[in-house]
Amino acid sequence: MNRIEKLFQTKPNRVLNVYFTAGYPKLDDTVSILKALEASGADLIEIGIPFSDPVADGPTIQASNDVALSNGMTLKLLMEQLKDIRNQVSVPIVLMGYINPIVQYGIERFCEDCAARGIDGLILPDLPMHEYLEVYKPIFEKNGLLNTFLITPQTSEARIREIDNNTSGFIYMVSSASTTGAKSGISEEQEAYFKRVNGMGLKNPRLIGFGISNKETFDKACENANGAIIGSAFIKVLGLEGDMEANINEFVNGVIR
Repeated sequence: MNRIEKLFQTKPNRVLNVYFTAGYPKLDDTVSILKALEASGADLIEIGIPFSDPVADGPTIQASNDVALSNGMTLKLLMEQLKDIRNQVSVPIVLMGYINPIVQYGIERFCEDCAARGIDGLILPDLPMHEYLEVYKPIFEKNGLLNTFLITPQTSEARIREIDNNTSGFIYMVSSASTTGAKSGISEEQEAYFKRVNGMGLKNPRLIGFGISNKETFDKACENANGAIIGSAFIKVLGLEGDMEANINEFVNGVIR
């Protein structure tokens, strides 16, 4: 069984997925961050593949992409860094990225390299559904990679059900029609959206992302889904001075305790 599927079977609620950009703040921080996140209590870790035009991301994650690329991070180097990761980290790992660098790397090579490193799933926000079904799905499945699609408050019920039928692992439930970034709280409009989706009886678990930044917003998201994704707020933690592992531990524990 895939680690993501096993996670939601053993922990159906309050799942914390933490995102960071590979190569940020330093080029060789990837493995250290992964190990610190697992030790601190993160349930699922999402590694961002740096890209020059991350259209779904806000200024914090865009800036981390710029730094990572300036540091020299590439998809090839990321695969090298993750070569022995399953000897060090056991939690599910998802790669999040835009399709262009993956196409340049080579789809089959990418999926085979992911499988060899124990990567559990992928989030590719700009991968069209029809292209996934026609081209990518057989390759992903052959290599044991679960594929997550995103929904937003503007996504129609018919589209949500189509996504539920073709997603594996979990649905990424975007909290608002905006780019990523920490927000001050959860609005009544967002709660109505969460409740509407809750009432649809979807087969996949759901994680809420965009605007989840602290214990308050994490707790509120967990009232309406199986858990949440924190990205921009964690990227800011990585930029703090002092001991990175201690900063990571303090942040994660502040969210989940």
